[in-house]
Amino acid sequence: MLPVVDTHQHLWNLDQLKLAWVDPKSAEGKILAHNFTPTEYAKATEGLNVVKAVYMEVDVVPEHQQKEADYLIGLCKSGKTVTCAAVVSGRPNSDGFKKYAEQFKGSKYIKGIRQVLHVKDTPAGYCLDEKFVKGIQLLGDLGLSFDMCVRPAELPDFTKLAAKCPNTRFILDHCGNGNLKHTAAERDQWKKDMTAIAAKKNVVGKVSGFIASAPERGKAKIEDLAPIINHTMDAFGPDRVMFGGDWPVCLLGVEKYADWLNALKAVVKDRAEEHQKKLFHDNAVKFYGL
Repeated sequence: MLPVVDTHQHLWNLDQLKLAWVDPKSAEGKILAHNFTPTEYAKATEGLNVVKAVYMEVDVVPEHQQKEADYLIGLCKSGKTVTCAAVVSGRPNSDGFKKYAEQFKGSKYIKGIRQVLHVKDTPAGYCLDEKFVKGIQLLGDLGLSFDMCVRPAELPDFTKLAAKCPNTRFILDHCGNGNLKHTAAERDQWKKDMTAIAAKKNVVGKVSGFIASAPERGKAKIEDLAPIINHTMDAFGPDRVMFGGDWPVCLLGVEKYADWLNALKAVVKDRAEEHQKKLFHDNAVKFYGL
């Protein structure tokens, strides 16, 4: 069994961190409005040979960002779990961003920053705001990466952002949020935009999270997933793709973590073993310096 590095591990304790986007009364909240700790993660990945994990920020309220970062540094330092590095929350266009980000320069554990931008209240063109761009350029100066979590229609804007920030390394989350509910026309446009952003050599693609867009939980078939996975992998090439579990958010689309991992393995099973190893392990180790 191939060793797996999960580059998109979510953890949260709702008694300690506030996640404004998790509504216990919603259908999603019934699945996600619980504590998901390293203990639950270990159970979810048991027997799957997940050897390392990179924590991915969980869109905490801004006043809890430092608290999140401090917790992750402590968790990584402890060596008691597979979590060995983290991408933490940040707002690149905020007044205090420079001071906040500078503390992570040269960190063994904090590898990058993410701000979730695929939400309804993000204005169109937000990522091209001059102040935002300068914040992203700062990350490059500090040796930190930025995760792009975007609405599919705004992939062209993020292609422009990557061009404006050539010294910053980007990770495009969730196959650019290729959506399992897309129409044929929407899918064609997504493919064109993915090809364009993949042409930027400072961007890598993360094969993760889009499973959450499944029309019905647990019902997505391999043939539904394959076009999104294969186009992402072909566009970015074998050296610029990484696996992400997106647990527990992936549970919106599958019953358990293993269902997503095994589905991805089924899609890529005919690719060269070397390329599979890069997807599931080697590229992440190299990119994050694990």
